[in-house]
Amino acid sequence: MPNKRHQHYKFNKPYDMLCQFSSNNSKEQRKKTFLPRLDIFPNELMPVGRLDEKSEGLVLLTTDGKLSDFINRSGIEKEYYAQLDGDINLEAINTLKTGVSIGLKGKKYITKPCIVSKINTPLLEKANSKIRLGRHRPNSWISITLTEGKFRQIRKMTAAVGFPTLRLVRVRVDKITLKDLAEKEAVELQHLII
Repeated sequence: MPNKRHQHYKFNKPYDMLCQFSSNNSKEQRKKTFLPRLDIFPNELMPVGRLDEKSEGLVLLTTDGKLSDFINRSGIEKEYYAQLDGDINLEAINTLKTGVSIGLKGKKYITKPCIVSKINTPLLEKANSKIRLGRHRPNSWISITLTEGKFRQIRKMTAAVGFPTLRLVRVRVDKITLKDLAEKEAVELQHLII
């Protein structure tokens, strides 16, 4: 039997969309927006990792479950831009870099060291009007690169150092970037990541 050629795609997930194609939960089916199930996508397509409903940005899609598992478990870098409530200071940035204690399934978890830097406001699509950016308080942006992906990790990390996340956009997974989406082409993930 011949080997099946896997297919890979990139998708810019908007705010307020679940990072899945469907749900067995009837309440979610009525009230939630899912990843689009387009005719061009094969039925076996799955998202590689997840972004929570309130996060935006780069989602990789593949028909290759082994590749998906490899990306999720191997410590591949994932970079995010986070807009924070307040003007983050150097002390908070250094704390984020070395690891912070967050709650995870009712237990304390110390995050792995990561790369964090304060950045100027990035060029992104306009924020969804549902995001409460606060008109009277200052805010700031950071770039944060993780090699792990715990549930709502960045939001918990920035809140732990006193600067809650207002907007979160994934911009890179390994060498694959959000800006590459403008080219509108499928990506052979194996060549870029492995």
